[in-house]
Amino acid sequence: MTADTTDQTTTKRSSAEFWFDPLCPWAWMTSRWMMEVEQVRPVDVTWSVMSLSVLNEGRELPESYREMMDRGWGPVRVIVAAAEQYGDKVIKPLYDAMGTRIHLGGEKDFAAVLVPSLEEVGLDTSLARFADSDAHDEVLRASHQRAIDLVGDDVGTPVISVEGETFFGPVVSPAPKGEAAGRLWDGCVLVAGTPGFYELKRSRTVGPIFD
Repeated sequence: MTADTTDQTTTKRSSAEFWFDPLCPWAWMTSRWMMEVEQVRPVDVTWSVMSLSVLNEGRELPESYREMMDRGWGPVRVIVAAAEQYGDKVIKPLYDAMGTRIHLGGEKDFAAVLVPSLEEVGLDTSLARFADSDAHDEVLRASHQRAIDLVGDDVGTPVISVEGETFFGPVVSPAPKGEAAGRLWDGCVLVAGTPGFYELKRSRTVGPIFD
């Protein structure tokens, strides 16, 4: 193998798609890891929405979780509405703005993050009205279903698809940084691409560590 061939092999870029619900703290953790991966591996990430509220429709849930799912429509609907008006380029910045307030700021009133987040990203703050509207739900459901069709029904958020392989997670806390993030990515891609591999899991002993 020549030096030129080696260089071409190691620098070949791949494309990944990351589905998230802005409510989910574990998706937030994984998204921060994915941002690290982009810095240390030749991968280009696009960001798409899915919805825990859609996922849990018709399911028997504890009352407190059902109440959160009812409120959970708002942020993801606003992201979809913003993307419809401004293009997909606003999805990630708006997710970052909402997630910072929800997960780092501890804001439990999801409606309260909408206008400040839109304002931070430089978008029309009147888009917040779509939190209580089903006007863009067809687009939201289609994006959600695309992830489920790829990964299956027994998962939540996040979902990652890379070069034809799709998986849920990884669920990790805290999010690895630098080369540690790259090594975790290498492992995820390896196991996801292994024929017949379906699950690797252990009990969580810590919650999301936002640092």
